[in-house]
Amino acid sequence: MASITFLAPLLIAGITIAQSSYADGQRDPGLRQVIAAAISGKPCFEDKYDDVVWYAVMQPRVEHRLRQKPADLRLGDDVGAAAQRILRAVHCESSKQSMLRDRPQLVLAVIDVESSFDPFAVSSAGAVGMMQVMPFWPRELGLTTRDLLDVEMNIRMGSSSLAYYLERERGDYRRALARYNGSLGRRTYPDLVLSRLQSRWQR
Repeated sequence: MASITFLAPLLIAGITIAQSSYADGQRDPGLRQVIAAAISGKPCFEDKYDDVVWYAVMQPRVEHRLRQKPADLRLGDDVGAAAQRILRAVHCESSKQSMLRDRPQLVLAVIDVESSFDPFAVSSAGAVGMMQVMPFWPRELGLTTRDLLDVEMNIRMGSSSLAYYLERERGDYRRALARYNGSLGRRTYPDLVLSRLQSRWQR
């Protein structure tokens, strides 16, 4: 659980507590090495035209979700630019992971369920940002709390975690998603993500 000392500065900064996020414990023994490798890698500078059709289809959908947020949660006044920033991070980080290379829409579905595309979301367990990364990672990996609020860094860490669980579960979406959420053995969270994937994010 998050400590009051962690949550207090976020609340003072006007960051909202996530109402619909489902943070996992992120305590899997092998996950630290995976996330450490991800954050030490090169950031994404992928050209958005690498998959122009994918961007053309996904951008209006992300913009629609962002317009449902208060203006101060849109990463600036330009919703189109904010959507492009998110999509570049999702597409690029997914392309780095063999288990996500053809599945960037799954990452979008996880973001949708975890934070509703709110980069400042904080869950009751203290998980932070788009993909609800747990707050102990800054201590573990020499980051700062502010790093977890960075869209690209948060998506990088979340995507690498999701890819790790997909590999561990040999591509089984439901079991991998349940591990991501910390609810292995229950179907509520995986079914929610897969339903969102089908209804909003399939091409």
